[in-house]
Amino acid sequence: MAAAEARPDMALREAARSKLQKFERLRGQVVKAGEFWDVVVITAADEKQERAYRQQLSRKLQHKELPLGVRYHVFADPAGAKIGNGGSTLCALQCLEEIYGDRWNCFTILLIHSGGYSQRLPNASALGKIFTALPLGYPVYQMLELKLAMYIDFPSHMSPGILVTCADDIELYSIKETDILRFDKPGFTALAHPSDLTIGTTHGVFVLEPSGDSECGDLEYRTCHRFLHKPSIEEMYQAGAVGRKGTPSPKNLAAGDLSIPNLDSGFVYTDSLFYMDHNSAKKLLAFYQQLGTLTCEIDAYGDFLQALGPGATVEYTKNTANVTREESELVEMREKIFHLLQGTPLNVVVLNNSKFYHIGTTQECLYHFASDSTLRSELGLLSRAASICPGDSGEPPCVIQSIIASGGSVGPGSVVEYSWLGPSVTVGASSIVSSCHIPAKVALPPSSFLCALSLQVNGRLMYATMAYGVDDNLKQNVKALSDIHALQFSGLPLLECLDLWGLKATEDLFSGNKNSLSLWTARIFPMCPTLSDSVMASLRLLGAVRSTSPFPLTSYELLSIEEMLLYKDVEDMMKWREHIAQEIRSQACHPGASEEVWGGPSCTSTLSNLTFEAAEPKN
Repeated sequence: MAAAEARPDMALREAARSKLQKFERLRGQVVKAGEFWDVVVITAADEKQERAYRQQLSRKLQHKELPLGVRYHVFADPAGAKIGNGGSTLCALQCLEEIYGDRWNCFTILLIHSGGYSQRLPNASALGKIFTALPLGYPVYQMLELKLAMYIDFPSHMSPGILVTCADDIELYSIKETDILRFDKPGFTALAHPSDLTIGTTHGVFVLEPSGDSECGDLEYRTCHRFLHKPSIEEMYQAGAVGRKGTPSPKNLAAGDLSIPNLDSGFVYTDSLFYMDHNSAKKLLAFYQQLGTLTCEIDAYGDFLQALGPGATVEYTKNTANVTREESELVEMREKIFHLLQGTPLNVVVLNNSKFYHIGTTQECLYHFASDSTLRSELGLLSRAASICPGDSGEPPCVIQSIIASGGSVGPGSVVEYSWLGPSVTVGASSIVSSCHIPAKVALPPSSFLCALSLQVNGRLMYATMAYGVDDNLKQNVKALSDIHALQFSGLPLLECLDLWGLKATEDLFSGNKNSLSLWTARIFPMCPTLSDSVMASLRLLGAVRSTSPFPLTSYELLSIEEMLLYKDVEDMMKWREHIAQEIRSQACHPGASEEVWGGPSCTSTLSNLTFEAAEPKN
């Protein structure tokens, strides 16, 4: 991702600022009818994740960090087979029906998919993607607050129905003051963003009906002839989805891999969120109720939207190239959905001055929060948010609700959140440190990942800390012990790491399914009685690999990341975050302290200044 940065769009920045200010005025206030969402639903992977989400929602409401008078719900997927975000949508509709009966006919509902355990961004694994911290606002925004802010104008111009979105993406857009973005047409309505063709291969792509207008405005209402899900570039051209750059053309273009130059002169319109009216939602609910139990994964985008529009054909139901797991029932299920939704219109709101950002991997987090200035400028993100840090010394990293003592430093391109780093602690470049306490002089190597969790194990409060390289693939798995040489930990084969740690490659080394062995299930992380002990032990584990020097783990009780999530103590993790926030507030009111308070509370600052006066990020 070392290519030249895209120029931040000032219209996008002003539009985002306006939405954030509107939301800020509603935080902690009881909203009026029609002013905000009637219902906000967050989906969870299972009952344990549901409880964690409920705890965090309750805390936010107690602290008046969200608009009040709104029905907030968390719905877990049923136990059993994975059902995908499409299955989660169907389950959520059933839950709404059980709670409200026919009353939800007149509700505007925001449905945020946040199930799963975020294996590509594990600092969001314990508390959830929708509660990922952002370097913005005070109290610090998480993805939930940002979603609610960016969609602040939607409910008042929406007919009863459901807006479906995901927890790990950000949509920014700018339209004229005289334009109104409406979700009020029968069927489905989706937002469309101009993107290069590389982005199109990993998203949904709209094949739009011809438009009679010669001008390309910021906001266009179009109808979709056909929807393509993760098509090849050749398929985009064959379907007539590719527009040519020139006049008229979009003002912004979302780019794919920024390290690879895009030589194609075309663009496509890609998806983000979509709305379905109440009649369409009821049709899906009746289908789910007739179905009984789901036994395969359904994709809300690929399986719902591909059935829509006059150009849709049943052929896509047999294409399983983009399916994570191919179940025997999948093709039959897709065919049923196609016939259920066939003929339903797919309306498209084309936002020609818009951007779509995904924050779902360690590399995306580091890039957008700490390296590239585009999103930081457009959204007004801070380099240091609600934190106490030493004075500015060169290119700033991203520090969120953390304390970095005198003599400490964080390398460029790194992200530190909810952590307390003692004197002379240094964090190497391009690293992520989350929820850690490091009291002693320590040097964290570059490109490291460190995330501590509180645990409840047999009635005892314990701690364990994930530690590995930011580029490690925690999802990669092998089926047998004889194949674990294929697994890499921080640049070394896992087998070599096991030798350094004094561990043997046996089945007991891995938790869970013995036919799926990975870094996610490897029991290599020490469990300790204190947070700082846990962090230091995992730092030594990582340091042993980086220096290829032994650090025996045989004296520790070891856990996998999978087990850490089973034992997680959400209440204690939230207490740790509040403890840091209280310490920051305390130090903020003592101007004699040697550290500086950045983007957070002070005895003389006002909330509006703290939230929206972000310094220009440095390149």
